[in-house]
Amino acid sequence: MHELGVVIEVVKTVENFAIKNNIKKIDTLVLQIGELSAMIPRYVEACYPAAVDGTMLQDTKLKIEILPGNALCRKCNKVFNIIENKGICPNCNVKDYELLCGREFRIKEIIAC
Repeated sequence: MHELGVVIEVVKTVENFAIKNNIKKIDTLVLQIGELSAMIPRYVEACYPAAVDGTMLQDTKLKIEILPGNALCRKCNKVFNIIENKGICPNCNVKDYELLCGREFRIKEIIAC
């Protein structure tokens, strides 16, 4: 499970940000994870308590927003969800697309108390 190592790095990044900005307590950490990301949201949630144990984020809540895996069909220019449509444009039934979003993994928001 590579999620633990990534979440530990997120915790370090958030702690450094908090220190530089004189934030003493964080209430909620909001992450955005794309549907096509290598990060699995339920694994991120499962390892979060271990990653924050003994850190300034120990008592924080984790909120995860899932971003859709959308693509643009190169034939008809329709935007569609890759997962829902199994990578095939629902408009013209072609499997030739440009990925628009869905591989993201980012810290969206740090909510201080």
